[in-house]
Amino acid sequence: MDADDKIECVLERSVQRCESPSAPPLLGKAIRHAVFPGGARVRPKLCFAVAAACGDGRGLDAAAGAGAALELMHCASLVHDDLPAFDGAAIRRGQPSVHSAYGEPLAVLAGDALIVMAFETLLNECATSPEVLSPLMTILIEAVGAPRGIVAGQAWESEETIDLSAYHQAKTGALFIAASMAGAASAGLDPAPWRALGERLGEAYQVADDLRDVLLSEEELGKPAGQDASLLRPNAVQSFGVAGAMARLKSLVADASDAVPECAGAPMLRQIVQAQAVRLMPKSLLSKVA
Repeated sequence: MDADDKIECVLERSVQRCESPSAPPLLGKAIRHAVFPGGARVRPKLCFAVAAACGDGRGLDAAAGAGAALELMHCASLVHDDLPAFDGAAIRRGQPSVHSAYGEPLAVLAGDALIVMAFETLLNECATSPEVLSPLMTILIEAVGAPRGIVAGQAWESEETIDLSAYHQAKTGALFIAASMAGAASAGLDPAPWRALGERLGEAYQVADDLRDVLLSEEELGKPAGQDASLLRPNAVQSFGVAGAMARLKSLVADASDAVPECAGAPMLRQIVQAQAVRLMPKSLLSKVA
C-alpha cells in the first residue's frame, strides 16, 4: 500500500467511528463532508515522505497516523475558517462549505469533533509504537494551540496590527513544521533538525496561496477568490507586489530544499519539496519559480 492509500485508509477509519448507529447522523455527514473528498493531502504526504527518507522503513505506520491527524486538524481549521464569523466562505474544495451545507451549529461542532478526532487518531494509530507517541503528541499540540499554532494564526486576524511573518508561520507554517518534525519522530529520530524544512515550506505555501487568491478565479481555486482584499487580511502580494511575492516564493522554495537534513532519502525528498512547493501556482507563473 502506497503513502496515499495508507493515509486515506487512516482517515476513513477515523471518520467511520463518528458514523456509528448511536451517533447523530447529520454530525457524521458534516464530518465526512469536511474530510472527503480531500485536497492534495500535502501535510500528511510530507510527514510520510520525511519518515520514508529517514532510512530503513521504520515508523511508516506511525507517520501515516500522525499525518492523518495533522490532516484532520487542517480540515477542522478550514471548517472554522469558512464560518461567517471569519471568512464567511460559501464554497470549499469546489463544493459547499460545511456551514453552507449543514448550517453553522453543525459546522462548529464538526470542526470541534475533528480536533478531538485528530488526537484520537494519533493514539489509535500509534498503539503499536508507544515509544514515538509522546514526541508526536507534543508536536501536534504545539502545532494547534497558542502561542504559535493554527489557533494563534487565526487569532492574528483579530489584531489591529499584524506581523505578516508571525501570521504566516502560525496560520500555515505550524502544520508544515509539525508534518516534517512528525515524520522524523515517527522514524525514531530527533525531530528538531527538521523544523527549518517545515518553516520554509509552510511560508512558501502561504505566499503561493496569496498569489493564487489575487490572480485566480473562484472556479480555478475551488473557494472564494480575492478574500484577503475583501476582508482586509494580510497578503504577501499586498506587502510585496506580485513580482516581490514571486521572488519571495522562489527564495523560500530554494531555502526549503536546502533545509532538508542529510539522510538516506535526502535527494528524493528535495525533489518532492520542489514539486510540491510550486503545485499551487497558476500555470502561467510556474516557469518563473522553476
